[in-house]
Amino acid sequence: MNGSVYDRLSCLAEPLRVRILRLLEREELAVGELSRVLQSPQPTVSRHLKQLDEGGWVQRRRAGTAAYFRLAALGEAAPLWSVVRDAIDEEEPAAFADDLRRLDRVLAARAGDSEALFRRLGGQWDAVRHDLFGEAFVLPALLSMLPPGLVVADLGCGTGGTLPLLAPVAARVIGIDREEAMLEVAASRAEGLAHVELRRGQLHALPLAPAEIDVALCQLVLHHVADLSPVFAEFRRVLRPGGRVVVLDMVEHDREDYRSTMGHQHLGFSRGALESLARGAGLSLASYRALPVDPAALGPGLFVGVATRGTT
Repeated sequence: MNGSVYDRLSCLAEPLRVRILRLLEREELAVGELSRVLQSPQPTVSRHLKQLDEGGWVQRRRAGTAAYFRLAALGEAAPLWSVVRDAIDEEEPAAFADDLRRLDRVLAARAGDSEALFRRLGGQWDAVRHDLFGEAFVLPALLSMLPPGLVVADLGCGTGGTLPLLAPVAARVIGIDREEAMLEVAASRAEGLAHVELRRGQLHALPLAPAEIDVALCQLVLHHVADLSPVFAEFRRVLRPGGRVVVLDMVEHDREDYRSTMGHQHLGFSRGALESLARGAGLSLASYRALPVDPAALGPGLFVGVATRGTT
């Protein structure tokens, strides 16, 4: 609370400011909403809100371009406000009752205002939502739909970017990579994450016990491996009955230069190629889906494929 006791008394000497505080004690409101409830012009309400804000009587919250106000934590000024509020309630009960009736109408109109907002924004809504909340929440929200208790292995985990996303939703996460330098970076990302461990190893000889995991995640790794038959045999060995391997990689493409410039052993994978690899290892390809193309991406399109191990 700002100012001396005289400043506080001065703030409360204006009836409209007391009415504003009385409303904000009940509900967080925008300037326009206060204007409608008080039947007073917005500039007038804004001027009084500024004085109340400077005096520490109200707290402001930004939501995009809008500002909302509510009664602040008053601290040592709380007894003063209690005296003034009780006196006003006793002396002018009808005036505040009218304010409350108009407040009910304003709050009821909020739902309609929200519907009108969505209709008005239309195709701009994604941009508005991005400005307000970003995009980081999307993947954790989707991952939360995974069943509890899964043991997940991120095969070829690299620097461990996926590990912090999997840690909150899996019972155990195992990151595996052949490169010590990659694992060092992954270790720093995994620091403090419960149930996350890192192991060094190769895809054709995974450092996992038979039937140790429920899900094997393999992201943008398989195109680097020349002989994939032993890799898929390892997938089946380490999966529990009913487990699945999730492959994210490039769709089949014709960029031959990737072989020499990036060391790619395969120019992506068609559905048929992935199905053949899975079947050869005793797995079943449950799905193969091309992902939406990112307009800003320079590489080939991607797919996600899921192969499952039978229950026996």
